Amino acid sequence: MYKIFMLIALPIIGIGWIGYAIWIHKIRKEEKTQPKQVSQRLSKTRSEVLNWAQKMKEHKSPREQALERRRKLEAQRLREERKKQSESEN
Repeated sequence: MYKIFMLIALPIIGIGWIGYAIWIHKIRKEEKTQPKQVSQRLSKTRSEVLNWAQKMKEHKSPREQALERRRKLEAQRLREERKKQSESEN
C-alpha cells in the first residue's frame, strides 16, 4: 500500500513543484517589464533628503564664514590703499 501511495504521490509532487517554478518565473518576468511603483512616503522621503543635501552643500561653517569675511575686508582695504596711492600720485 505504501509503495503504491509513494509511486503516485512523488510524481504528483514533482509535477507540482515544476509547475510552481514555471509560474514564479512568469510572474518575475512580468514584474521586470512593469515600472517600479514608488510610494508617496518614499518619494516624500527622497525629496526631503535631497533638500537636506542641498542645504548641507550650501552650508558654511563658522570658520569658513570668518575666512570669507576676512578676505572681503582685506580686498576692501587693498582697494582703498590703491585708491589713496592713485590720488596721491595725481
